[in-house]
Amino acid sequence: MRKFSCEEVAGVIDHSLLRPTMTDSELEAGCRAAAEWGVATVCIKPYFVSRARELLQGSVVRTGTTVGFPHGGHAISVKVAEARTALGQGAQEIDMVINIGKAKSGDWDYVEDEIGALTEAVHQEGGLIKVIFENCCLTDDEKRQLCRICKRLQADFIKTSTGFGTGGATDEDLRLMLAEAGDAMGVKAAGGLRTYADVARVIEMGVKRVGASQTGSILAECREQG
Repeated sequence: MRKFSCEEVAGVIDHSLLRPTMTDSELEAGCRAAAEWGVATVCIKPYFVSRARELLQGSVVRTGTTVGFPHGGHAISVKVAEARTALGQGAQEIDMVINIGKAKSGDWDYVEDEIGALTEAVHQEGGLIKVIFENCCLTDDEKRQLCRICKRLQADFIKTSTGFGTGGATDEDLRLMLAEAGDAMGVKAAGGLRTYADVARVIEMGVKRVGASQTGSILAECREQG
């Protein structure tokens, strides 16, 4: 496995600040740390988007947040309103959870309508959208179907997991998603990636973004690697 610089590693990390019990002071500290590290984004709780954008002003770090998180069961209109509110408050990237039950029901028209509505709303405001599958709940055929829908609708990224399900990013799922995405979409690995070795492995596979809450320790390990 090739070695990656700390700048390369930081540049693919979406620093997760989503733990339900995180206080405002912890969220502020997380944003300041992210700015020092030079990560790709912070993925912040929705109510904190405006403050995060202020704290990250002048840094390379983009402001991201979630929609329909973590279970995806919101009505499409509610998800669209969530996205538009977040974008209006300064969010630049949206991580949205699909309606998992609809995917499990095989109601692909509904799933396509939902992803399409969110993608259109986000792209209208110049944002990026990442579509979260929650792979631990899905069969391989369902994952492939979701990849193809997202590709057809020109989503920016497809993402393995919320990080709050029963499983996270597996190499098998990443290989499947990377093969389906090709050059048309990025793949984001999230859930269970806690070490420099974890992150380096998935970058080498072709993953473009990594969701991580242990960013500080990952980058410390990277520095120790030289």
